[in-house]
Amino acid sequence: MKTFVVRGASFVVRGSWCVVRGSWCLGLLLLMVGSPSAQRGAISNKPDTPFRLATFEAAGRTRIGLVLGSRIIDIPGANAALVRDERLDAVPMPTDMRALIEEYSRVSARLYQIANYFRDAKLDGAPYAFELDKVAIKAPIRYPYNILAAAANYKLHAGEMFPPGSPQQKAANEADPDKEDPVFFAKSPRSCIIDPGEPFFIPPGRNIDWEGELAIVIGKPALRVTEANAHDHVFGYSIMYDLSDRGGTGRRPLTGMFPGPNWFAGKSGDRSAPFGPFILPKEFAKDHTAFHIVTKVNGVVKQDGNTKNLIWDEAHMIRYLSSILTLYPGDLISSGTPDGVGAGRKPPEFLKPGDVVTIDIDGIGTLTTPMRALPAAGTR
Repeated sequence: MKTFVVRGASFVVRGSWCVVRGSWCLGLLLLMVGSPSAQRGAISNKPDTPFRLATFEAAGRTRIGLVLGSRIIDIPGANAALVRDERLDAVPMPTDMRALIEEYSRVSARLYQIANYFRDAKLDGAPYAFELDKVAIKAPIRYPYNILAAAANYKLHAGEMFPPGSPQQKAANEADPDKEDPVFFAKSPRSCIIDPGEPFFIPPGRNIDWEGELAIVIGKPALRVTEANAHDHVFGYSIMYDLSDRGGTGRRPLTGMFPGPNWFAGKSGDRSAPFGPFILPKEFAKDHTAFHIVTKVNGVVKQDGNTKNLIWDEAHMIRYLSSILTLYPGDLISSGTPDGVGAGRKPPEFLKPGDVVTIDIDGIGTLTTPMRALPAAGTR
């Protein structure tokens, strides 16, 4: 038995019971003195408040953040504030996005608490809270191990890229995802990824195209997974601009040993993977099978598609890719582009310096990439 005095009142505690001036009460003392367990119960650790994730730069530091409306919350900073002010248990928090994805099962409950607690809070002057338009948004992951991109994954896009009545167009119209595998190519994460708002430099004489795509972010290692289990390995979704070089002048011809286009030159050019601005964790996607994608050039709609029209959907792509190699947390699958690309238009249209490409996907955000002329060697 222990006796406590709080604000002049005497408490006699026997086990979990206490006596206050002769009256019995259950747990009153613990509630009045503000125990950590009582405080923990006050902040939900469930995904009640949707959020997006971002990598951003503010006050001279690169940080990972949780996006709530027009604000972005520095995750380690907000976590430390909750531990200090609300007496929550300490949860060590990663400081880069790929590590956050790798450790999501350990830290997700705390992220939910941060979102639930700060959703409507006044944070004027808090060193861990920023207005979105006052920070520099970076590519969400620097850098994933792999960027794997699907070719011709919408029938209408495949149809616009091949001559009418050609065997390729016929094959696109008759593609069966359960009997045929997709075609993929790789982009170099380190050489190709650039931040939202960062320019692409158009080499003289090259025909540069737009391709807006949903990026699937892998959440845990995947090797030889089934279609039924594929979604379990997904972390969330973002936006990728599969910037494509459709040819032009200034390059020597390919060797005659290999017929067909040079996919490496066309898809893997330096800075050819603008990525971001945010990652939407999969638990907050309204329908992960039906993302609306709109690509604009200088404000004019060029592509208006939906991932419900993919030939090979998320499950088929992950099953196929993981049958060949291991997918790792943070890896990106660029899922293919809808119809409306420049090369498929009659006459073809390509980008020029001064153009601005925007790719919007509902629930994720808008990725903006301005076009610039390639500076002279040594000037950038």
